[in-house]
Amino acid sequence: MQRHQGARSRPLANALHPRRSAHQPRHARPAGDAHRWWALVVIALAQLMVVLDATIVNIALPSAQHALHMSDANRQWVITAYTLAFGGLLLLGGRIADLVGRKRTFVIGLVGFAVASALGGAATSSGMLFGARALQGAFAAVLAPSALSLLTTTFTDPRERGKAFGIYGALAGSGSAIGFIVGGLLTEYLNWRWCLYVNVPIAIVAVLGALALLHGRAGDAEDGARLDVPGVVLGCGGLVAVVYGFSEAEPRGWTDPVVLGLFAAGAAMLAAFVWWQTRARTPLLPLHVLRDRDRAGCFLTMLLAVIGMFGLFLFMTYYLQEILGYSPLRTGLAFLPLTAAIIVGSTQISARLLHHVAPRLLMVPGMLLAAGGLLLLTRLTVVAEYTTEVLPALLLMGLGMGLTFMPVFATATAGVAPEDAGVTSATVNTSQQVGGSIGTALLNTVATTSGTAYITARLHRPADRARVVPEGIVHGYTVAIWWAAAVMLLAGLVAAVMVTARAPKHGLPTERPAPESAV
Repeated sequence: MQRHQGARSRPLANALHPRRSAHQPRHARPAGDAHRWWALVVIALAQLMVVLDATIVNIALPSAQHALHMSDANRQWVITAYTLAFGGLLLLGGRIADLVGRKRTFVIGLVGFAVASALGGAATSSGMLFGARALQGAFAAVLAPSALSLLTTTFTDPRERGKAFGIYGALAGSGSAIGFIVGGLLTEYLNWRWCLYVNVPIAIVAVLGALALLHGRAGDAEDGARLDVPGVVLGCGGLVAVVYGFSEAEPRGWTDPVVLGLFAAGAAMLAAFVWWQTRARTPLLPLHVLRDRDRAGCFLTMLLAVIGMFGLFLFMTYYLQEILGYSPLRTGLAFLPLTAAIIVGSTQISARLLHHVAPRLLMVPGMLLAAGGLLLLTRLTVVAEYTTEVLPALLLMGLGMGLTFMPVFATATAGVAPEDAGVTSATVNTSQQVGGSIGTALLNTVATTSGTAYITARLHRPADRARVVPEGIVHGYTVAIWWAAAVMLLAGLVAAVMVTARAPKHGLPTERPAPESAV
């Protein structure tokens, strides 16, 4: 039975993973093709656009909220709509690439992402912006796996492939930092809408380059590829119901029948999704991938870790701009130490130690460091100093996340059958996006509920409003950060108990799927 399920997931594996089994891709480029490095530029440009969009909008969110009159409870949908659609449809995106063909899917993804970005930039209401962001996430889910697959078929020489994936991975890792800076520049010197409009010219250049430089034929499509539509409806529907329940808990209360009904409906749909995956001919998520204890532990650790990290992005953006009075550009620059610490923790510490120590000996300390950084932020006040109270916390958080990300990806994808490698890599990335969706919705609700309660209890005279309201907002942030720290500690516990893999005897695997940027 397991062998049969592995065979069914092969088309997705070929779409998402940079390694094919014994044979070369049918339409691979010749090793001496002079245009292949220009093709890499096109593919990397598309990847950069997708990764950059995860952070560029964070910096613009306070301005967008004021312009479109969003409530504090609903503002999180600008982030959540994107991550929820991206994570929920990522596995389906690989199937679509198999069915339609990789180059055609790549171009469709670029065009759709550009159109969605233009709609978001032109949004006249919060609902229009939320819908555009969801559409962006859906097309990003189509674009990302086809980009990886095209990179695989473009570079077949092992040494060239290693260099190409190094460049691709560097862009994925630096995309968050670029997003913070570009988001700050565009918001400060133009306006928040250009954080969405900027994708249009990038996508146009990438589409023209793809049509001219990328190889692809109708024969690229896999005859056996099928779409698990019921799986998509049940999985995405369940996640949307849960996230919507979190967002409605702020205005209605946690015990409101609507909120409880949304949680119950979400749980029922997710349970039905698991049941359906055991019976579907071409399951979206073959469940045998989750039966390995180490792999399941890595998926759960990643989901919990990102819950805390995405909440931090949201609160610190508002704290720096709304409370400390930072400009959008200064806010973007203030996040750079966090990104730098993640890169250092991942590439200079974790990557060097992973082949000497067991993965959980990096993941558990990493989660403890990240939780420690969050605990430092629980002491924030309306007059905090960045260098003494914010910066140390960001550095601890970044180092901790960097220590964790590398062993999670390496352990989750180590030892899998070639036909399961693609779906495994996609599931790690899905855990990231789903964790970001849940974390942003949950922690935003905790922050707004706590802040409102604080203000209501202490605002007795209109003259006190200028003092009490900022204090209440910061109080809400610190309560939510306490929750985020608890989730980080839970992630460390999961890693300690579930991830029992030992240190590799022969070092890291020579080839692993290039992960999406976690930031």
